[in-house]
Amino acid sequence: MTGSSTRGIRTVLHPVSDLAKARAVYAALLGVPPQTDSPYYVGFEAEGQHIGLVPGGGPQDMTSPVAYWHVPDIEAKLADLAAAGATVREPAHEVGGGRLTATVTDPDGNVLGLLQDR
Repeated sequence: MTGSSTRGIRTVLHPVSDLAKARAVYAALLGVPPQTDSPYYVGFEAEGQHIGLVPGGGPQDMTSPVAYWHVPDIEAKLADLAAAGATVREPAHEVGGGRLTATVTDPDGNVLGLLQDR
């Protein structure tokens, strides 16, 4: 292992079937309006956490919430995880603003998200 550190989970994305209804529920839950509000993504910032709503599971075909671990070097962490037995599901790619994301599955098929900010 290369020893790249992890900064913790600060982002959780939820697939939703009805973005308008989900937006209202999460705004009520979090007590704040969305920071990002578009037809393909709604994001909330609350108490140091980012909660995202992804209509229809988005291009990643999410079927359940995915927690994203923030890492300083996404490629190094992908290499560490693959060497430890994880399977790369979605390679690192930019999702806007210099932010990179990737997903892997653990040996039981659980999806783990990785996120590297600029």
